[in-house]
Amino acid sequence: MTDRDGAHRREKRAISVALIDDNRLVRDGISMLLNQMTDLTVVAAGSSADMSLLRAVNPQVVLLDLGLRNGDSLRVAGKVMKEFPDSKVIVMDLLPVDEDIVEFTNAGVAGFILKDATLEDLVNTIRTVAEGARVLPPRVRGTLFSRIAREAVAKGRPNALRAVRMTPREREVINLIAEGLSNKEIAERLRIATYTVRSHVRNVMEKLMLHTRLQIAAYAHRDGTT
Repeated sequence: MTDRDGAHRREKRAISVALIDDNRLVRDGISMLLNQMTDLTVVAAGSSADMSLLRAVNPQVVLLDLGLRNGDSLRVAGKVMKEFPDSKVIVMDLLPVDEDIVEFTNAGVAGFILKDATLEDLVNTIRTVAEGARVLPPRVRGTLFSRIAREAVAKGRPNALRAVRMTPREREVINLIAEGLSNKEIAERLRIATYTVRSHVRNVMEKLMLHTRLQIAAYAHRDGTT
């Protein structure tokens, strides 16, 4: 058997993964880490569900960010599952709430992975879901974001996270969190939907690699945002 034959067989056995996440740093970081696995290959990665692209690659597993900025993640999940019934959808989130877990699980997604998880946990979830099981893994130490950050530094991009910028709306949300307002109160103040506020909060946490609203408030005071 030639080296080409061996490589072809390894590629054929690899679990094909598509990634939908509108945070480019997270998307690129996860893709890079998964592609280091011999039995996984990221065949598509984008900020939205491009059905024509998914049809071309027909992924076995689709990783979907629950916090898409347009708040459309549940509809995207349903659309993917309807058009690709053999594909398994795993929803990713940083701080999931019970309602989200129930809603997406009832919709038929195969797994729910915390972004506050180890790379090993993510990889094992993908492998398990690809085999037909449903997975709701526990929270574990050593975050996926931390691994992405270390990889970025190792690749000579120490300022990658610092380069991420807040949108004007995200700055407003940060300021209002620093004032102590709840998601509902922020929604009323900005005249937007509560789920939109939750999406902004998730995006802020991802960009700043924070885990709680208190950390966001501390960042706002330290950064001079307020």
